[in-house]
Amino acid sequence: MINTVLFDLDGTIIDTNELIITTFLHVIDKHGFQPRTREEIIPHMGQTLEHQLQVFSGREDVADLVADYRKYNRERHDELIREFPQVKEVISDLHERGITMGIVTTKIKETTMLALNMFGLKPYMKSIVTVEDVKHPKPHPDPILTALRELGADPAHTLMVGDSAADLQCAKAAGVKAAGVAWSLKGEAVLRQYHPDYILQEMRDLYGILGLEPVRS
Repeated sequence: MINTVLFDLDGTIIDTNELIITTFLHVIDKHGFQPRTREEIIPHMGQTLEHQLQVFSGREDVADLVADYRKYNRERHDELIREFPQVKEVISDLHERGITMGIVTTKIKETTMLALNMFGLKPYMKSIVTVEDVKHPKPHPDPILTALRELGADPAHTLMVGDSAADLQCAKAAGVKAAGVAWSLKGEAVLRQYHPDYILQEMRDLYGILGLEPVRS
């Protein structure tokens, strides 16, 4: 029985897709790098910011690009992020039913907290592991293992929910169950290549996975 659920943030429980793509396009254009389409950016989302900028720029040292990305991203943050359907409803209900929940993300702490607070999700999360809290980011198991230690959770009774290959690979490496979300910009077919234990077509599908009766709509 699963009693602990860990969530990725971007593209999983908060719709930051437009913000992320817009910010990358801004940095690429500002620095005169080879133009990229949205379709070229999407497959890399979910990896660390530094890695993505190295791919798009062809540079090893991307410190200045990271600074530009974070400045522009913060300026457009509140304007461009959105809620995904059913997320607040389901998370608040699972909390009431005693399910332990946490966040495992490759975002930095500042913007993680901004997003969680904007949609009232922070109070439900007993562990928040960001890229700044670990030595090795996803797909390495370190982020999930860090959350498990903080929560005192058993991997055998833990589920990781995410929208990218890095999320699913991290879950498998950490020995927890893995669920992909069908609303991922990568597409359900791409996620299935990484053999998730479950695919959520909508957030309310968590009830069935956890063996709970869904709350009445």
